[in-house]
Formats: sequence, structure tokens, C-alpha cells
Amino acid sequence: MNWRIDRGSGHHASVDTFSSLKTKRCESMRLSLLFCAAFLPAFAMSPFASADESSTSSLSAQLKETADNSSKRYPAEVLQTFQRGVEQVRATGIEESAKKVGDEAIDATLKGWDQNEVTLSDVWSEGPVILMWYRGGWCPYCNLQLRAMQKQLSAIEGAGAKLVVLTPEVPEKAKETAEANDLEMLVLHDRKSEVARKYGIVFDLPESILPVYRDKFQLAKRNDNGAMELPLAATYVIDTNGKITYAFVDADYKKRAEPADVVAAVKKLQYLNH
Repeated sequence: MNWRIDRGSGHHASVDTFSSLKTKRCESMRLSLLFCAAFLPAFAMSPFASADESSTSSLSAQLKETADNSSKRYPAEVLQTFQRGVEQVRATGIEESAKKVGDEAIDATLKGWDQNEVTLSDVWSEGPVILMWYRGGWCPYCNLQLRAMQKQLSAIEGAGAKLVVLTPEVPEKAKETAEANDLEMLVLHDRKSEVARKYGIVFDLPESILPVYRDKFQLAKRNDNGAMELPLAATYVIDTNGKITYAFVDADYKKRAEPADVVAAVKKLQYLNH
């Protein structure tokens, strides 16, 4: 190995080490520029539409169509980097360590964009609760899920349940997301993902994809949180005793709970209680 003496400090440093660090910085910058040039414009143009949302189309089909469209529109290198990011998150064991069926639900008092406070246990004491996280209005997969759940709202309420949506987005941004998607559901601000953290579904963004979220999505501003982290798009059903009876947790942001399955989980509770 080649060595060089830094005469100003008297420290020794490896030429190979400096070269390696420089290469990593250049690679990070190159990927960041690639993301910005090829990936972000499509999100900026249309974060709210990209799939067939007909009443006969399942959410999983819509999500797959969106992912398939992405594979045709974006460079393979970008898609591979994001997929590696998914696998890095999965490798942390987050899916196994998150709250599961049979666990006690986490209680909290949160605010919506109207600044009214809602205590989760007050809601589930009156009937089952579907507790769902979305990452942000910048995410097309989140918007597809939100609209799909909106279509099931009457079925959910008909089964005696309440849909409660949590997001790290600040209330003003959450309101914009709701208006853009014509939502009529209860959306609460999970400030700095405090509740999500207690459910075990918060993860640090992998370095390979962090520049996109930090610089282009401006995550710190959107969430009023300097930590480069997000919650998984998890969905839970909680019974009137505060117990989790259904859980969907997946490290892949392209995968979401199927609304029909969630409604079936609520109806099962309704059946058991009669």
C-alpha cells in the first residue's frame, strides 16, 4: 500500500484511502444528478395519477401498473438503486420487529390540520379502528392507496369502523394532499413519526437514495424534521380493547394493504362481536 505524509499535521494517510473516498463521493454525486435529471421530473409532473383506478381494478393491480410504468420511464440504474434501498431497509429486520397481530395498540393524542386533538383510544373505544400511515403527498403509491381507501370509506363505516390516517407531513402539506385526492377521512399529524416509532415502523433512509428525499422532495421541510427517516406504509386494524387484529407491514413502498382485505378484517370483528 502507498503511504503519504501530511507534513502540515504529521499524520499518515493512505493514498488508496483518499482515492476510495473520492470515488465514493463522485459516485454519490453522479447518482444524485441521475435521480434529479431522470427520476424527479415525472414525480413533479404527476404524483397523483399513473394507473387505472376503475372500480374493478384492485389496489395491488394499480400499484403494479405504476411500478411497471416506472420501469419503462426511468433508467435501470435508478430503479436498481431504489430497489437496493428497499432491500437494505428489509435487512434491518423492521418487518419482524414491528407491532404484530395480538400486540397492544399504541395510544396517542394527535392533531389534524384543523388543530383539533384526537386521542386514538377514544376512537377505538367506540368501534374498531383502521390505522394507516402514508409517507407523503409526493409519493404516487401513497396517493393511490389513499384514493382506494376513500372509495371503501362507506363500507368501512358501515362495518362500524373508523379510518384514521397518520402521516409525518406537517398539517398544511397533509391538507394539500387531502384536497388533491378528494379525501374525506380523518388525517392526523404524526409529529416526527413519534407514534410510528413506537410501532417499530420507522427507518433511516439509505444513503444511496437519501439525496432525492433530502434535496428534491425537501423532506425536512415537509415533515418539519431534520432526521432523514420515514415510516413504512403500514396498516393495522385495532379492536375496541386496543388489540391489533390485523397488520400489514412491508419494507417495499410499492406494496400496500389491499382495501378489500382490510374491510374483511373489520367485518370479521363485527361478526365476532355479534
